[in-house]
Amino acid sequence: MTDLHGILLVDKPGRPISQTYAGEPASAQLPTSHDIVQRVRRCSRQRRIGHTGTLDPMASGLLVLCLGVATRLVEYYQGHDKTYEARVTLGRATDTYDAVGRTVVQAPVPPLTGADVEAALVAFRGRIDQRPPVYSALKQGGESLHRKARRGEAVNVAPREVTFHELELLSFAPPATISLRIRCSAGAYVRSLAHALGQALGTAGHLSYLRRLEAGPFSVAEASELPDVESAAAAGGLAELLLAPDAGLEMPRLTVSEEEQLRLGYGQKIRQARAFKAQDNSLSSSCSSESGRRDGLAAAYDCRGRFLGIARARAAEGNGDGTVWKAEKWLAQQLGSPS
Repeated sequence: MTDLHGILLVDKPGRPISQTYAGEPASAQLPTSHDIVQRVRRCSRQRRIGHTGTLDPMASGLLVLCLGVATRLVEYYQGHDKTYEARVTLGRATDTYDAVGRTVVQAPVPPLTGADVEAALVAFRGRIDQRPPVYSALKQGGESLHRKARRGEAVNVAPREVTFHELELLSFAPPATISLRIRCSAGAYVRSLAHALGQALGTAGHLSYLRRLEAGPFSVAEASELPDVESAAAAGGLAELLLAPDAGLEMPRLTVSEEEQLRLGYGQKIRQARAFKAQDNSLSSSCSSESGRRDGLAAAYDCRGRFLGIARARAAEGNGDGTVWKAEKWLAQQLGSPS
């Protein structure tokens, strides 16, 4: 199979919303994000595949994969806000803060109303300090916390600032089921929110269902289920499911001339007069320029609109007569563009 380059949106399977707790639930049958990457690697026969952010085994929904040269752009697709649909079940807390963990607390649920839940949610909206779960992929001393926890080591996780931009109560089914729609910053844990919400309501709680609906510019509505990805790969049609490597980069657009493209490809700097095109968020120069609004970054294109890579503005070197640019991730040759 020819090398494939682009963004693949996969709808990861997870724990069904209808699944009820019966004893200590097993998570062995739930695929990890790594499992999904491995299956796509096998069916596509592509060696270079990465993801822009994992989902817990229990969670379903949008998983953004980068294939081929797009793996060099993973860092630019991280740090986006995420949108989820979640369900919190009261009366039981687990060591993992979700339904696949071991029960550590069982507590009676007081008589609650939707207004009670709404009142408790107020404290979690906006910027808050949140303590991540001990069972998480966060690293401490170069090792994932969940590995330390499973060995029985004492793990102390410091709170960190996260933002819940939207925290909407979709429904409350007494006595113990809360459904939420959440839009939060990267690094926020919905599991930790469920655990803390249970405590705020005078009981215990855990996350019983989670589905990622959006990650930055991408939506699960655009994603393919894994069997469809594997079928497309078997039929030689996987390329049709891929978005372009630059899809959703959300950067200003820097268009360069053929000479500028060659210089950037050789690691040289170029200088362009500033001319920002506000109407299409692009930067124009001698085919154009302005310092990128994401830490000085811009997506570079040739005059025919072919994506070339990522450039960084070095305005301090412009001496007042323009912005100096240098290639940061130059992909022109790998994408088949002359450089």
